[in-house]
Amino acid sequence: MTDTVLLRSAVLGASAGARSMTPLARLALRKRGWIRVAAGAAALGEMAFDKSRKAPNRLKPAPLGGRIVLGAIAGAAFARRRGAGMAGPAIVAGLTAAAASYAGARWRAYAAENDFALPGALAEDAAAIALAWASSHD
Repeated sequence: MTDTVLLRSAVLGASAGARSMTPLARLALRKRGWIRVAAGAAALGEMAFDKSRKAPNRLKPAPLGGRIVLGAIAGAAFARRRGAGMAGPAIVAGLTAAAASYAGARWRAYAAENDFALPGALAEDAAAIALAWASSHD
């Protein structure tokens, strides 16, 4: 396993901490058929739902656990595609997803307190997309 795979897996994990489906949607772009469409639709749906008042707090156990697991899956999938071992990148991506979830929650609270909740959420969407794209761009 190279340091590059670990670093890029960590960046994918950070993307998952912001928007859990975004790194998987990015990785699915190489696939054909329904998986590509389903992952993209899930990522877009998550971005839309995130702006809803019904969206749960990302730091509650279930949403946080989901971000960690999906980040770990993205890290493992990326490592597998690179021919590297999957355990290390999965752990690194999962831990980074957890850290980014806390950072994102603080960012969103700051944005809400300063009357730019929607622009703050859109900026977080952009960051998630940029991280996912940069980490897995070949």
